[in-house]
Amino acid sequence: MTSYSTMKKSRQREAILRCVLSRRDHPTADAVYMDVRERFPSISLGTVYRNLSLLTDLGKITKITCEDRTDRFDGDVTPHSHFICNVCGQLYDFFYYPDDSFFEKRNQEFDGDIQDCTLIFRGICKECKENKNF
Repeated sequence: MTSYSTMKKSRQREAILRCVLSRRDHPTADAVYMDVRERFPSISLGTVYRNLSLLTDLGKITKITCEDRTDRFDGDVTPHSHFICNVCGQLYDFFYYPDDSFFEKRNQEFDGDIQDCTLIFRGICKECKENKNF
């Protein structure tokens, strides 16, 4: 597999990566497209989707598939979980991740080899709770 450092440089790909890395709101591909389009007016949505997929495959960003089947993108690739508000739909970083003993125990109970997991917590965010939006 090609590594990011040996890959042919692309100004559009770099702009897409910078966009995701600079945001904390876990943007959708459409949101990334709207941001990057300001600098590259002729960029297509398909180009954004292809590059987000490539950057995900290369481990530069993380893709989070939500229940409504929208994909959101995270520039923080360190192990962590997420929280989705059941009221407003906002996606937040939630800094919890199982330790090695969790994986060791699960692997003892499973014939395969569990290497990673995705945890999404759901509930009501602080803003919705304070505003009684539920």
